[in-house]
Parts: sequence; structure tokens; C-alpha cells
Amino acid sequence: MHRLVPALCLAVAASTALADTPTFTLVAENGRFIPSVIEVPADTRFRLEITNRNAGPEEFESTELRKETVLAPGVTRKIMFAPLKAGRYPFFGEFHPDTAKGEIVAK
Repeated sequence: MHRLVPALCLAVAASTALADTPTFTLVAENGRFIPSVIEVPADTRFRLEITNRNAGPEEFESTELRKETVLAPGVTRKIMFAPLKAGRYPFFGEFHPDTAKGEIVAK
């Protein structure tokens, strides 16, 4: 029974840390990302919640951040990011490469 107490404490701490993680919303719609610029705090772990409102699939991809995920129409997905140094990190949608572009700006 005593072994469960530390595990329970770790689970509660992890849950609290996750709840305190800033979350930013990104929507893929009409072949574009809205907003096209997302400002996040530098040196802070954060979560990006992406919803695809396009009629077809969309892929969030960032070469610099080494992140990518494909979303079917109507799907919402959350991606966790490690703390970023101050700077600009471009991303794009592979299914609409000419119009689905944006950047995460860490300040």
C-alpha cells in the first residue's frame, strides 16, 4: 500500500503540470491555418490544439520543430512542444502548401 502513495503523488503532480501547460489553438480551414502566427512564451513547454475544418485531410508539419501530424476532416489533435528558444519556427500544411503556412513565434 505504501508503494502506491509515491506513484499517486507523481500522477497528481503530472496531471497538475499538464493542466498548467499553456494551450494554443490552430484551425485548418479553407486551405489555410488560422491564425497564421502563434505567439508562445519562450523557454516554456506548451500544447498546440489543431482542428481540421477542411473538407479533406490536412497535415501540420514543421521541419525546424520536427513535428508533423495528419488530421482527417473534423479531427482535433493536441501536440506537446518542449520549451523553445526565442525565435520564429515556420510550419505548413502539406495538403495545401501554397496557402496553409504559418509560424510559431517564441518570445
